[in-house]
Amino acid sequence: MPDIAQAKILIIATNGFEDSELMDPLNTLKQRGADVTLASLSRDEIEGDKGATITPDAELGEVDIRAFDALLLPGGTKNPDKLRTEDEVVETVRSFVEAGKPVAAICHGPWLLAEADVIRGRTVTSWPSIRTDLRNAGANVVDQEVAKDGNLVTSRKPEDIPAFTEAFIALVETADAGLATA
Repeated sequence: MPDIAQAKILIIATNGFEDSELMDPLNTLKQRGADVTLASLSRDEIEGDKGATITPDAELGEVDIRAFDALLLPGGTKNPDKLRTEDEVVETVRSFVEAGKPVAAICHGPWLLAEADVIRGRTVTSWPSIRTDLRNAGANVVDQEVAKDGNLVTSRKPEDIPAFTEAFIALVETADAGLATA
């Protein structure tokens, strides 16, 4: 895929997302022309942990995940903790990773990668408090701004968002053309 403006990006979030970790990448991707869909557990407005609100474009069950080129998972503590208990979310994450599509997760977002059992032997980073969980899931955990391993991009915290978003965009732009049909 040569240009982010041709990409279809799925973001999954629910209440308790870290405001900047959802809103900043979402806005950057849209500004660059990407077709971004925010999916949640329902179409009800969701609220971030610092008060930002946003109405999802779709309920996850309504989304054909095959139509998307890449997946982004924002952090916050409550958001991924809730989402990792939802089988449909976990299966969606697993499907994207196993299809080789670009997947980005920041802060506590990598919890979803651990729950989907897709990080064994992979190098990832995250917020410090979940690193033991990631190691226990078989990941090689590092403490750096961005960790890239194949089709995964992970970051630690809100201060990493610019590097995280750019690494994700670069991964999407270098991904094999036609992934959305895979």
